[in-house]
Amino acid sequence: MKFLLVFMILPTVVNPTGPIDADLMQFCNNKQIPTEIERNVLTALSFYPELKNTTIHFIFKKNIKTSVMQAQPVFRTLLGNRKNRRYRINISVHFNLVNAHLPILEIPDEVFIGWIGHELGHILDYESKSNAEIFSFGYRYLFHPSFVQHAEMVADSLAVERGLGHYIVATKRFILDHADLPQSYKDKIKRLYLSPDVIVEQVRKLEEEKKKLEKQD
Repeated sequence: MKFLLVFMILPTVVNPTGPIDADLMQFCNNKQIPTEIERNVLTALSFYPELKNTTIHFIFKKNIKTSVMQAQPVFRTLLGNRKNRRYRINISVHFNLVNAHLPILEIPDEVFIGWIGHELGHILDYESKSNAEIFSFGYRYLFHPSFVQHAEMVADSLAVERGLGHYIVATKRFILDHADLPQSYKDKIKRLYLSPDVIVEQVRKLEEEKKKLEKQD
């Protein structure tokens, strides 16, 4: 995720083809989603009931420079009532490999869901902030490199807390184990984001806490 203020192991995805069931369609409210990725986006959204009515546009972009996806607040909606705030998630149409391009639609479903889940973690984080706090966040993200790591790890952690841990691990392993992704990009992921091992440990602790609560009940 690259912050820019905008001017204007793994669970299987259920029913990968055919009509999308009502349980997922309930998360379409105030969302604009390209048909090709609708099922995977709605699957990721289903882990964020807090964002059910949040306005989010998912947009394919030809080039997002050093990122694959970006979660951004729409600038003009930060100038008024926060209830009217809108967001967009930009999605690159392809990965830049060492000697080729990989279309984003060709990555495994669980990897795509994990990627979107991470971006939704950013939006959930934004939703907890006032408009002024988001401006401050954007400034620090752009001009303080150490803050970038903090922001990305927060988004990862929020996704894991909401049950997307296995998907997030799939995304990280897809990147780090992909032979044709540039090493510089892998190094960036290692530097800024939670490692697969840390995420697995977070998932383990969450599962233990859940079991303890179930025993108390």
